[in-house]
Amino acid sequence: QVQLVESGGGLVQAGGSLRLSCAASGSIFSIKAMGWYRQAPGKQRELVAAITSGGITNYAVSMKGRFTISRDNAKNTVYLQMNSLKPEDTAVYYCNYARGPYGNWGQGTQVTVSS
Repeated sequence: QVQLVESGGGLVQAGGSLRLSCAASGSIFSIKAMGWYRQAPGKQRELVAAITSGGITNYAVSMKGRFTISRDNAKNTVYLQMNSLKPEDTAVYYCNYARGPYGNWGQGTQVTVSS
């Protein structure tokens, strides 16, 4: 079962940027589509962005143009560059497979955007 470790979150002012990283264990990372998800307090987890094994990306409407997902298969790592952050982007961010069955969910990384 894949192990996922997210990092790079923090506190940032509105309009700022953060780059999240997700390190994955296991040899099948390079063939799996990966996704970044987020969960805000009192809300369901939602898919933010996804990337196929070949690098094709897809984004939730509200993130398009602000967020960029990328991956480095040699490092078993997927990234999420977040620009023009808004207070409503405040959430715990997770990575996992882009579709089920999912791997074990990690602890996530907290992103807090102040106004």
